Order: sequence, then structure tokens, then C-alpha cells
Amino acid sequence: MPQTRLDTARILAARRLIDPVFLDTPFYRCEALEPSLGCAVNIKLETANPVRPFKGRGTEVVASLLADADRRAVVCASAGNLGQALAWSGRTRGLDVTVVASRSATAAKLDRIRALGATLELLDGDHERARERAADIARNADIRLLEDSLDLETCEGAGTIGWELATAGTPFDTVLLALGGGALATGVGHVLEELAPQVEVVCVQALLARSWRRRRVVTTASADTIADGVAGRFPIPAVLDDLLLVADDVVLVREASIVAGMRMLLDHAGLVVEPSAALGVAAILEDRDRFAGRSVATVLCGSNVDMAAHRRWTGGAQARDR
Repeated sequence: MPQTRLDTARILAARRLIDPVFLDTPFYRCEALEPSLGCAVNIKLETANPVRPFKGRGTEVVASLLADADRRAVVCASAGNLGQALAWSGRTRGLDVTVVASRSATAAKLDRIRALGATLELLDGDHERARERAADIARNADIRLLEDSLDLETCEGAGTIGWELATAGTPFDTVLLALGGGALATGVGHVLEELAPQVEVVCVQALLARSWRRRRVVTTASADTIADGVAGRFPIPAVLDDLLLVADDVVLVREASIVAGMRMLLDHAGLVVEPSAALGVAAILEDRDRFAGRSVATVLCGSNVDMAAHRRWTGGAQARDR
């Protein structure tokens, strides 16, 4: 069977490089969601860390290796979460961190990048334009370019989530994973393919699924979605190759279902999440029959959300400050 770029031994070794504050996040059955969703729902809470997305697992590996090699500068492009995580990991190891982001990125995420001490460069255009600018900075300054999902540290850092899921002792039939650049999906998918091959790996997205279904890179004209953490116009070819090996399915969900998932997580689980983290719940809402009677796990991958927007989306008592 063809192999991904990832290695399970390296994923286990990555756990020794990652600050324990990012590891062994809560994984529990959320029975309050089940009457509305019609299946057993198990939540992996990747918001319970200092930067509030799962990205810190990968940036911890990157920053540790850079510090060990006495390389003191790194740049990345980010929609917000990777930048925050890299800023946090770099600050603890004395690295100079530069983050390039679109001016249209969530303001709360950009503010946090600044607060964590990174140099933030904003530009017009989308995330793909930010990736081009980050590559230019790295080349001109001769510093490390961190490319999310392409660089194995980000995928194998995320793979530690898969190891925790596989060894938790909580049985589940299907795992639902938000699909953005692909680090989470390929990392978790790789480990489950090896340690729990009976688990169905279903990725949830709005755009990238076109590439998965056609088994080649498909570029879309725009990446306009409230789920900014997974917005992208095209996948990285090497990441798509990995995804094709570990994902059993990729599904698309509507914006209205993402909002409904966020509202359900707030009302029934007391959890404030960003739109990307609600993709798994949205997938169940759109196809209850597919998941009926099954035990499903979903990774809540981040909670860095603009609270004014969250109040508009979720309504109810939260809307009183609008």
C-alpha cells in the first residue's frame, strides 16, 4: 500500500518536543448533543490551550527544532491561527517570528499575533497572496519559511491528536475532521490508518473537496466562507497526495449548517468555537441518516472567533450586545 510522507515514529517523538500544555486535550462523550444529532458524539477539545487552536502542536515541533539548530528567525503566512501558535512557540524559545496575513483576516486573531510579540505584515488579497509574500521574505532574508501542511512538522504535530484518539479507549466508528490546508486531516488520518484502520476518516470542507473528488489539484476562483480557518483556493499537491491515502470521504457543508453547528455547540455543550471547528457537527446536521446510530468523534479545532460575529451567528441571549 502506498505510504504518506508522515511517519508514526516521528509523530510519537514529536510529543517529546511539544509543551505538555498542548497535549492530552479533553476527549469526552457529549450526550447533550445527541438528541439533536441522532448519534453518539465524542468531542476532542483542541481549544483548551494558550492559543486556542490545534496549530500549537505543529509550531512547537518547528520552534523546538529551530532552537536546537540555533536558527533564530522564521516566517509564515497565516489566516490567524498558525500565526498565533508560531508566535507563542517562538516567543518561548527566543525566535524572531514574522507573520504575513491578509487585511481581511479576523481582527481578533491579528490582535493576538501582535500581543504575542510577532512582527505582523498585512497585505491586500487572500491567503494565497500571503503565502507568496512569506516565501519572498524567507528567500530574501535567508530565514526559515514555515508552510503549513506542506512542512511535515505541522502534519506530524497534528498527528499527535490522532495518537491520543486511537489510544483513548473510547470507541468510535467515524472521525470528522475540518479540512483546510490538510495538516489536521493528514496527521490524524495517518495515525488512525495505522492504529485504528476500522475508523472511517471523513473530512469536512467547503472548497478543497473538489480536488479530493477529482484526485488532482483544482483551483477555485475565491475562498469566500465564514470558516476562514479552512479557506483556500487550491491544495498543495503533496498534501493532496497524502489526503487521498488517508481520507475515506470528503464532504461539503453549507454556511447555514456551519452556523447551526456553532449555535448547537454553544447551546448544548457550552462551547464557543470558530466556524471551522463546527464543520463536523455541520456534516452530521446535513446527513443525519448517514451517521444515525453510529459513534462519531469530531475535533473542535479552534475557538479564535470574532465575538461580535459569533453573537450575530448564534443569536439568543448572546445577541443582546449587538
